[in-house]
Amino acid sequence: MKVSAALLVGGKSSRMGQDKATMLFRGEPLWKTQLGSLRRLQPKEILISAQTDPAWRPSDTQFVPDQQPSRGPLSGIAAALSRIKTDHLLVLAIDVPFMTESYLGNLCERVEPGRGVVPVIENRFEPLAAVYPHDAYVDFAGAFSGNDLSLQSLVKKLISAGKLSALQVSDDVRPLFRNLNKPQDL
Repeated sequence: MKVSAALLVGGKSSRMGQDKATMLFRGEPLWKTQLGSLRRLQPKEILISAQTDPAWRPSDTQFVPDQQPSRGPLSGIAAALSRIKTDHLLVLAIDVPFMTESYLGNLCERVEPGRGVVPVIENRFEPLAAVYPHDAYVDFAGAFSGNDLSLQSLVKKLISAGKLSALQVSDDVRPLFRNLNKPQDL
């Protein structure tokens, strides 16, 4: 099953003190590391979701501006879902560089028609390394009209609606979800 992929880079990086996308990680900018992982999965298309079109964005990717008003990753995922040409969207946040294409590929293999998959660690969803069905766009768009803008709440609703399956993350895989928020995380 072919999927689209979106790299989420819309954050302000306020805790990091500099743009996470251009920070060096293991000798190369984070955007290059994450984009490389997505490319190796050979998605039908790659979207870069951000508030503004990044200067580093490669020409073979599409820029997708966050839906306004910006509500963090909720806005980025909604915008990407509204533009994909496939039935599923694999999302990957810029600040989880330990994630492997092998794990992401495993997620993609678990999707079903109309249903994506979201990893779970100790009853907490990991929605920034997950696969969403195109049909979830309606739910993301609807979240903007309500008071609850929590991605955790929305994922719970998508699971209840049968649009997502939860995948428990084993202890040996948990380090893949480590994210970089502050300089000491490096």
